[in-house]
Amino acid sequence: MENVKMVNLKINNIPVTVPAGTTILDAAKQAGIQIPTLCYLRKINAIGACRICVVEVKGARTLVASCVYPVNEGMEVFTNTQRVLESRKTTLELILSDHKKECLSCVRSGNCELQTLSNELGCDEHKFVGDVSDYPVDQSTPYIVRDNTKCILCRRCVAACKKVQTVSVIGANARGFDTHIACAFEQNLADVSCVGCGQCIAVCPTGALREKDELDDVVAALNDPTKHVIVGTAPSIRVALGEEFGYDIGTNVEGKMVSALRRLGFNGVFDVDFAADLTIMEEGTEFLSRLKNNGVLPMITSCSPAWIKFCEHNYPELLPHLSTCKSPQQMFGAVAKTYYAEKLGIDPKDLYVVSIMPCTAKKFEKGRADQSAAGNGIPDIDAVLTTRELARLIKRQGLLFRELPDEQFDAPLGVSTGAGLIFGTTGGVMEAALRTVSEIVTGKALEKIEFEAVRGLEGIKEAKYVLNGVEVRVAVASGLGNARKLMDLIKEGKADYHFIEIMSCPGGCVNGGGQPIQPGYVINNVDVPATRAKAIYDSDKGMQLRKSHENPVVKELYANYFGEPNSHKAHEALHTSYVPRKKH
Repeated sequence: MENVKMVNLKINNIPVTVPAGTTILDAAKQAGIQIPTLCYLRKINAIGACRICVVEVKGARTLVASCVYPVNEGMEVFTNTQRVLESRKTTLELILSDHKKECLSCVRSGNCELQTLSNELGCDEHKFVGDVSDYPVDQSTPYIVRDNTKCILCRRCVAACKKVQTVSVIGANARGFDTHIACAFEQNLADVSCVGCGQCIAVCPTGALREKDELDDVVAALNDPTKHVIVGTAPSIRVALGEEFGYDIGTNVEGKMVSALRRLGFNGVFDVDFAADLTIMEEGTEFLSRLKNNGVLPMITSCSPAWIKFCEHNYPELLPHLSTCKSPQQMFGAVAKTYYAEKLGIDPKDLYVVSIMPCTAKKFEKGRADQSAAGNGIPDIDAVLTTRELARLIKRQGLLFRELPDEQFDAPLGVSTGAGLIFGTTGGVMEAALRTVSEIVTGKALEKIEFEAVRGLEGIKEAKYVLNGVEVRVAVASGLGNARKLMDLIKEGKADYHFIEIMSCPGGCVNGGGQPIQPGYVINNVDVPATRAKAIYDSDKGMQLRKSHENPVVKELYANYFGEPNSHKAHEALHTSYVPRKKH
């Protein structure tokens, strides 16, 4: 290992030693000093554009942007001089002069980086008065609302869309005062190749981007005496929801979440982990069938709707590689409006199914074609709430979340396994599938249930397993930029895999676009996806049932309703189709 050159400097007269190439921003953290930022995101957006992170360097004629300015030997830096503080304050006041100040009603009030910094620096929001930008609010999609009157041109969303997801449907249009973030030729988001992943929302420091709110629809259904309203929560919700109520990142609040949902008035509080177990039975059987009968390989998972839409736009010729299985969300709704409705003697049209998801693209998925197990135009899922929306509903209804008792999900659709739970993190779908496929193929119980080679937050992971003498090669990708790399290999005939898991969000659903939004400083200094993922794996480790094929309700569902995995009846309810889409 080569020796790393170290640099000595002083920050606010505090001696600091850091590796050469370190920025002032990172060096300051080692001195216990937080320099404020707005545009900066580690590994994503380091452009020095917002000028909030400026500091004074002895000998320099101008203030420098600490997020991009490297340290050098003997440097003396000052982060809190009057000159620095006045510069930051003036910059913020100029931003506020062209900002739609709706803090009392903005969805990000209390969790807005612009609002926080303005308060800390004592800004006067009326100091600069002049022309104000006016842009129409883009509500063209079922999943994202874009309001450029609240945009501060930090370009975080542009970086996430282009550099991380490689979707690249937004950028800076026009110049000078007229500069704004938009699609090419001022098209609406619905008219371009946006996949709805919501990673732009997750990094936005203000309320310029938010999910399309469905709270009023859900409340109306809960108050409709003709509706039987049930809810299902995705695996990763329980390890993220608590952040909205002051819990540490990664705290598992499953019991209180169930308790809150029951008190909101839902007739049944269920777990989409159950449908994840069902997905494994269908998907695993489909994979084994393709492997045995020379089907299209590699087979690719179909749980992430943003990934599906990405594939439809960018790789329509490779759609046959996708598993035909519906996602766990849609399987949950499909089972609810067929099997469950029959058990309760409820007309499917009177059953209102709500899902709580970490994902904004799920709002698009519920409206896709071929997502109606009950037929007659009855959707599998009626409403999708993000983790953030659920938190707002709990607060709106006056529930004291931290004081609620811990309760358990209802039966039958609340029974699940650890395999269903780990769907919430990258590699989880693959591991859950391997737990079941391995035992089906070998006929033997696994000695070690963890498949650690597919765990972790690396963008692309590969592994090989021998099942009954047959080598099975698998790959896992999270983040659409990494998905693109694998798809290009398939397109070029270079993908030496049998089975691929793809999740659209980096780190998987734990880092979904509908999860609680952490400020830039936390994103830059805490591995949020890894912390949430650890909570999922810890919970899986303590569960009695850890394999999907051991779920007793799934067994009963096949024995008395679907017959067997991939049966004709199962295909009608639990499988779907895809459509090539134009790339805009």
